[in-house]
Amino acid sequence: MKYRCGPLPGQARGKLWVPAFAGTTRRAAQLISWTILFVFMITSAAEAGCTGVVAGAPLRLAAAGAEEAVSIAFLGHASFLIESPAGVRIVTDYNDAIRAPLTPDIVTMNNAHPTHYSDAVEPGVKYILRGWDPAGGVTTHRLEYRDVRIHNVPTNVREFGGTRYNGNSIFVFDIAGLCIAHLGHLHHTLTPSHLADLGAIDVVMVPVDGVWTLNQEDMIEVLRQIKPKIIIPMHIFTQATLDKFLTRIGDFYAVRHAEARTVVLTRSELPAEPEILVLPGR
Repeated sequence: MKYRCGPLPGQARGKLWVPAFAGTTRRAAQLISWTILFVFMITSAAEAGCTGVVAGAPLRLAAAGAEEAVSIAFLGHASFLIESPAGVRIVTDYNDAIRAPLTPDIVTMNNAHPTHYSDAVEPGVKYILRGWDPAGGVTTHRLEYRDVRIHNVPTNVREFGGTRYNGNSIFVFDIAGLCIAHLGHLHHTLTPSHLADLGAIDVVMVPVDGVWTLNQEDMIEVLRQIKPKIIIPMHIFTQATLDKFLTRIGDFYAVRHAEARTVVLTRSELPAEPEILVLPGR
């Protein structure tokens, strides 16, 4: 996969020659400096997760030569079971009402709302990633576990009488060469800073209720900002709500209805044109 590299934090300005390279010519020292810088940039990029991933980059292949795939199953409401090629299992918006049929390795909770989080996490879960800081600060997650990378992008939550800043997180999952974003309880369109932190997203789970989260018109604008290849509706509530969303977005994207709640995705099979993939269930 390819990455864009920005300016290096704390990079020195001015002369490249460094006295530590004793016994070398100035030209040789410059070459050594550039080599070290190049290696550092490559190493930093390899650790960057989905941030800066170039859409359509070469496939990341498994050792056996077969293309890696990620499985996504819609559990209901805003919860999905995501499984990596190495068998890492993740449940999004883990809560008390909806549980997966197996114990996940990682759970994410985008928003501090009963249908989006739980304080009663089952034994066996290795990592619990909350999308907010209970102390009122900004939560930051950068998790690497086996063949999975996860980071979060904090957003604000609209509440009666005010705003809960950084109360929601968009979680981004870097799995099998794909970048998958779960928008959580998104309440506003995204800034350039949000988009930069997200990186190039291939698949997005989007709330479409239009009332408890962002209204449908602005949510469609968010999707046009992110430019994913596959859009999976969630937080639906009623068929009428879903139908209204599909009608509004039909001018921009093709709509495909899946027969099963589980879909298996690979980079090479991403659609040439963006599409809405509707999984059964609410």
